[in-house]
Amino acid sequence: MTITDAGMEAIRSALAAMDGGDFPTRAAAMLAAMGYNSARTLPEQSGDVAAFLTRFPAANPDTQSEQAFHGNAKSAWLLFQLTDTEIEASAQGILFDSSLFAESNVQSFLFVAVDVENAWYPRGQYAAFTREINKRLSQPAVVLFRTASSLLTLAFVHRRPHKRDDSRDVLGSVSLVREIDPADPHRAHLDILAELSLGERLVWMEQNHKQRNFDGLLARVSAYEHCHCFCFRLSR
Repeated sequence: MTITDAGMEAIRSALAAMDGGDFPTRAAAMLAAMGYNSARTLPEQSGDVAAFLTRFPAANPDTQSEQAFHGNAKSAWLLFQLTDTEIEASAQGILFDSSLFAESNVQSFLFVAVDVENAWYPRGQYAAFTREINKRLSQPAVVLFRTASSLLTLAFVHRRPHKRDDSRDVLGSVSLVREIDPADPHRAHLDILAELSLGERLVWMEQNHKQRNFDGLLARVSAYEHCHCFCFRLSR
């Protein structure tokens, strides 16, 4: 891992700030500490869960999974969209400042923050929530959950093209980094977040002769998650 001590400390500090307070702002700051930063977002979001579900409707609405998500989520925010432009700008160490949310750009990642009601959830519930969000979106979405006890879980669902319908993706397994304690994070959680940082993934892209864009980042995500198949829940 090539992340510096300063980079690790930035992640630790951003986590500490997540213990309460304005969730979407602090969630975006935590992801920025991991290198994921973009001004592209939806304007005038309220965090209202019903409004989020209406803004991103499902092909098959009012399912049990939708009802479970709606019943457990206190707020839902689309934090930002990361496109080829932001990935390349990060590689060059510059900030690209565009607030234009490109909904039709499927070659991008979305980052979503969700506050949930309970203090703890099992793995299967997080996986169901993550799929419920992703099935509504054309782009792969990374989801950051915060529980009532301020524990954090980072989630990503694997996608593959539908064999008979090129316009659709099939949602596969869900990878989770579960129950990160922002006030006192386990060292292993810090190491995982550092390894998942954009800087580390850009190094991998260069070493493996991948382009520094959506495809290169997706290749790294797939390579890492398929190798590690991770669902980390650490106890002290």
